[in-house]
Amino acid sequence: MRAARLIKMVLLLQSRPTMTASELARELEVSERTVTRDAQALSEAGVPVYAERGRAGGYRLVGGYRTRLTGLGRDEAEALFLSGVPGALREMGLEDIASAARLKVSAALLPSLRDAPRTAAQRFHLDAPAWFREPAAPALLPAVADAVWDDRCLSARYRRGESEVVRELEPYGLVLKAGVWYLCARVCAAGTETKGTAAKGAGAGAFRTYRIDRFVGADVMEDRFSRDEGFDLPGFWGEQAERFARSILRAEVVLRLSATGVRNLPYAVDPVAARDALAGGAEPDATGWATVTLRVESEEVAHTQLAALGPEAEVLFPATLRERFAADARRLTELYGRREG
Repeated sequence: MRAARLIKMVLLLQSRPTMTASELARELEVSERTVTRDAQALSEAGVPVYAERGRAGGYRLVGGYRTRLTGLGRDEAEALFLSGVPGALREMGLEDIASAARLKVSAALLPSLRDAPRTAAQRFHLDAPAWFREPAAPALLPAVADAVWDDRCLSARYRRGESEVVRELEPYGLVLKAGVWYLCARVCAAGTETKGTAAKGAGAGAFRTYRIDRFVGADVMEDRFSRDEGFDLPGFWGEQAERFARSILRAEVVLRLSATGVRNLPYAVDPVAARDALAGGAEPDATGWATVTLRVESEEVAHTQLAALGPEAEVLFPATLRERFAADARRLTELYGRREG
């Protein structure tokens, strides 16, 4: 523990001209007294740490001293590519590894370039979770992430309806979508149900997507699996996401849309459904309105979504949905037709 801290202290001093005791204590998560003892230990070991006293003082390395401890390990190099997603790193348990990797890179840079990480962080930040929801990392995410990074098979137990299903999986990759974590994995063996009715076989060798917050157990196995080098995680996720979006669009609505309604449709409904509805060109008629057929999840969902288009959309079918909007219009006319006093 102390050896790792001493190395980190040397790298910090190598990456900056001078650091105060309080700055080092904050970075190393120790007391200033411990920083003083560590600096003395380094000096006794031959590392030229010099302490300058006074208000503008601090610790620095003398004579352009450079350590050779800047080589990145594989886990650090992999984590470095995720360093722009600090929340995700923290949830996967990789924050310390990424921090060490960034520190080694900073120490290896020329002095004129050492502010690059800071200036980049000031100019770009990724906030992955959706608005108005409190992000909560699944408790089993670090274990699943370990299996993904180490190419180890995973025995996962997850909820499916009222039952629990056990699967042996080859965990290929993790996806963070709107604050929700998913595992893309290949099934090693068919599952068994621990509650409820018997399970249907999942099909060994098939790739599946699992929500990690539905896992109730995840055991990393000793066996490693050989990756299919042709597997493309972004491509697989894109196909799965579009397939899922289409699978829940089980009803149809016929709409007339103004030119503004055509432009705003992708912002009001599912983008896949909007793209399909407008694929024919949505040619306007003599009045400037276009008629399209839109796939929706349900009449209730369509009522909520299409309300955002206001007078830029007219429902032609089904009649029950049209009547809902007619009733809304009557209520709005009554509401806004009232005169105060």
